[in-house]
Amino acid sequence: MYQDITLTCKECKNEFVFTAGEQEFYAEKGFQNQPKMCRACRQAKKNGGQPKKELFVCECANCGGEAKVPFEPTNDRPVYCSACFAAMRAE
Repeated sequence: MYQDITLTCKECKNEFVFTAGEQEFYAEKGFQNQPKMCRACRQAKKNGGQPKKELFVCECANCGGEAKVPFEPTNDRPVYCSACFAAMRAE
């Protein structure tokens, strides 16, 4: 029913593909207009020009697995992975 369409981004002027799956999603949501910007430009506009947050990788103090956190960990406080942190909050 839908076919991929090549569009031109109004911001960066690069071509991007508006896939059949994206078109179907737009139709389900009731959107009538095609996107005017590529995904990268939409993300940049959504973030307000803010750079993407840097994640620091460290070892979980509880299970020893990999933990990704938005701050630089120090040795004075333990850091937990998402699963261990969620389990501790549930207790």
